[in-house]
Amino acid sequence: MAESEKSSPQPITVFDAQTAAMRREPVISYEKRIQLLETIERLIVENDDAICEAISQDFGNRSMHETRILEISGSLLGLRYTRKRLKRWMSPQRRHVSMLFAGSRNRVIPQAKGIVGIVTPWNYPLFLSISPMTSAIAAGNRVMVKLASNSQRLCRLLHRIFSKEIDDAYLCFLPGAAASEFAGLPFNHLVFTGSPEVGKTVMKTAAASLTPVTLELGGKSPTVIAQDYPMEKAVARIMYAKLMNAGQTCIAPDYLFVPGARLPEFIRVAKQIVTKRYPDIRSSDYTSIIDSRAFDRLTETLEDASAKGAELVNLLDGPDSDPELRKISPTLLTGVSRDMRVMREEIFGPLFPVMPYSDPEEVIDYINAGERPLALYLFTNDRRLTEQVLARTISGGVTLNDCAMHVAQHDMPFGGIGNSGMGHYHGYEGFAEFSKLKPVFRQSGFALSFAPPYGSFIRWIYRMVKQLRWLS
Repeated sequence: MAESEKSSPQPITVFDAQTAAMRREPVISYEKRIQLLETIERLIVENDDAICEAISQDFGNRSMHETRILEISGSLLGLRYTRKRLKRWMSPQRRHVSMLFAGSRNRVIPQAKGIVGIVTPWNYPLFLSISPMTSAIAAGNRVMVKLASNSQRLCRLLHRIFSKEIDDAYLCFLPGAAASEFAGLPFNHLVFTGSPEVGKTVMKTAAASLTPVTLELGGKSPTVIAQDYPMEKAVARIMYAKLMNAGQTCIAPDYLFVPGARLPEFIRVAKQIVTKRYPDIRSSDYTSIIDSRAFDRLTETLEDASAKGAELVNLLDGPDSDPELRKISPTLLTGVSRDMRVMREEIFGPLFPVMPYSDPEEVIDYINAGERPLALYLFTNDRRLTEQVLARTISGGVTLNDCAMHVAQHDMPFGGIGNSGMGHYHGYEGFAEFSKLKPVFRQSGFALSFAPPYGSFIRWIYRMVKQLRWLS
């Protein structure tokens, strides 16, 4: 074990320290929360090159530009959005008082839950740490972060630069922390981003201490091109979202529906666009698959599909893959069927099944027959079709006429449903997710009495409630 890992704080030690700090300082002031958020932003800005390099080393190769656009920029914008609105979010909310309690007052006070644990995956290790952290700190919580085993260069870097300026009592990254030890702590809230299978285990573990959870679990996000939408524009946007981070994105388009007559056009345009963006798989802008295990899984997925009758279309000239670089060429799969692994499991790579359709009803039925996805993408200018798909499908989020862009909107909640997760963060919904919205009722000095012995007055009150529809 490296010396830096030996000296890393242990999860139970940090948890105990944050618990003690919470007793000494039960309410973190608005000023302190703003200071913490400002410091987080400054540390990211000052260390952006080192962050990009650490993430790239963890991947084997990860485009510096993708890290800056997809992780650093999103983190900074979320921090700034939150700071500008935090004072309003923290203010007590006045609530309606029933007419039976006229003269009384109701309010809701947002109160920090306590200590929030964040378990971050390897695919977007910075953004998926900073985004929930921003919401948790804004709500007045203390935060502990465990990054994936594949993100330990980044984790050690973040621990080193953050611990110099932010006390572990408020925020701590934990290099080398074991998942079982971390998730088993009695947090006041736990955030997990990863697969549905591991999410179930995390939820069971959290249940032992009745810890509430926010789960972001991904899934097979469908994409649909309607008959009316320009093909070149659709393909340009879809393939960008599909191939960013080499498809290792929880909200990546997972499979695509194209009008049957337009399928050859889609393949032709996709090959043109992808070839312009990535001359070959050795391009520094094309990210490596995270590790050999994931590379082998994707290779086996392609072999399974081919053996069962799918046609594989390599979108780049040159080799289909490079095991040494852990890169797989962007590959379309046509002629796919439900029994293929590529259609049963979340792909998490640059493989893209494409299916023809003739009627939107086919698409809706297919989507609804599977688990509820984290995202859904529809390309159309037909308002009636848009409303039909929105009304009859359920997903965590939707982007119309593009892919993945809803996650970059800081005034909208981000989260899944069912197999793709539960709970939200980003914006006010994130603040609320990590807050206990404490209701406070103040009774009037002239309150009505509803105590026994019951008689005509109570019967009259009940009659009024039943008969006066305006009474609320």
